[in-house]
Amino acid sequence: MASSEERIPVIIGVGQVNDRPADPREGLDPAGLMAEALRIADADAGGGWLEVCDSLGIVGQIAWPHINPVAGTVAERLGIAPAHVVETTPHGDNPIRLLNEAANRIGAGEAKVCAVTGGEALRTAGALAKLKAAEAKPDAKPKEHNALRDASHRVKKGYPQSYGLVVPVDVYPLYENAMRADLGQTLAEGQAESGMIWAGFSQVAAANPSAWIREEKSAAEISEVTAENRPIAFPYTKLQVANSAVNQGAGFIVTSLAEARRRGVPEGKIVHIGAGASAFEPDSILARDSYTHSAGMEASIRKALEFNNLTADDFDHVELYSCFPCVPKLARRTLGWPLEKPMTVFGGLTFGGGPIGNYMSHVVACMVEKLRETGGKGLMFANGGYATHSHTIVLGKEPIPGVIFPQAFDVNEAADAARGKVPELDKDYTGPATIETYTVHYNRDGSPRMGTVVARTPSGARTLAMVPAEDAAGIAALTDGTSEPVGRSGTISRGDGEDDLSVWQMG
Repeated sequence: MASSEERIPVIIGVGQVNDRPADPREGLDPAGLMAEALRIADADAGGGWLEVCDSLGIVGQIAWPHINPVAGTVAERLGIAPAHVVETTPHGDNPIRLLNEAANRIGAGEAKVCAVTGGEALRTAGALAKLKAAEAKPDAKPKEHNALRDASHRVKKGYPQSYGLVVPVDVYPLYENAMRADLGQTLAEGQAESGMIWAGFSQVAAANPSAWIREEKSAAEISEVTAENRPIAFPYTKLQVANSAVNQGAGFIVTSLAEARRRGVPEGKIVHIGAGASAFEPDSILARDSYTHSAGMEASIRKALEFNNLTADDFDHVELYSCFPCVPKLARRTLGWPLEKPMTVFGGLTFGGGPIGNYMSHVVACMVEKLRETGGKGLMFANGGYATHSHTIVLGKEPIPGVIFPQAFDVNEAADAARGKVPELDKDYTGPATIETYTVHYNRDGSPRMGTVVARTPSGARTLAMVPAEDAAGIAALTDGTSEPVGRSGTISRGDGEDDLSVWQMG
């Protein structure tokens, strides 16, 4: 019978890498970033762990689609052949899911050494695309490389996409604007909270050698629209959204407490894994019960606290996922975390770096380093997709009392119980309606591209309408902050053409 220490999962090694090649042709691809991050993690743990690794978890990447699936390439470059290999989708919660699954494998006696890694090289991929285009047509104007919109896993056509809701930056403002109205905040108050949180992220990133942008920004610099800080999707500016133009990799190694001690890992290096909790929202962004909250997020955070028998007051450090301001705003209210306390250990997705699905691997590495330095406990909340996936987990310098692995972390049943009724969808509605939430999408020069209104019909159904860029009064009514657009009445009309979109006219 195995001793209890054989089934206690711990993190023993972490690694991060930033690749800034002078010539993009010399840059690392995502597999190279992943492999290098694990080599650093292996050295951090004392060396010799990768050669006996029997479980490899890979966070899916989008920067170099031609090398997918990438797990085999990573294993080959490391010279390892683990019995268990898993590669996830590129969603932001998956590093925490892989951590939780690694802990379960150790707890179940299914593995002795688990390695988890991910990496993205979107900056290098974009630079290489521009070089290739210039070589093919030297005098041609460079085409913008947008890997996020072009990624194969993106659904580019459909009802919401027709109204501008294509990628996450198009969708999260729907939560931001609905939540602000629900809280009774003015536009200025909502932006002030976002600016304060993001300024705190920039301070953490400035002090973190693993962050991509190490420059402090004030709340005003982050929230105010300028030539350098253009609007992206209302009310978000460039400095309020995830920075995916990075070349970053991170990874970590999980083993049992018994194995760590047998192989001589210093006690100061060992960090214990607590219980996790995962929940989802419906995949369709139009099948959400509300844009003022996320039942999946709330269930994930609250159940993680319950499973670990902890409260917000018990944590020395937290990471509240920060692709867009609405996410940490919702998460901190669910957790009960004060606005003035730090909400990141890495620096946030704007400043620390936003390597698509792998941000939280960097967070795990930074949280481990923090706990080694200060002791105590840390909570990590991860978000993925379109506010779709939530996974929360706890780490501690000492064991979390009462936590036993393997641990069932799916708490969707609790999320479903808390979720309100989802409105019916009426794609063809015309007539009077009220605004449920909205955003405005902008061109690179800062001019409006179109507005998107999520509206409710008199019967309570949900429908979409657009505000044309040339409707200056309509765009201003959504963005000038003189009155709250959410809840305002208007009219939806539509032309006779098959491809005509519904148009919103403010009442």
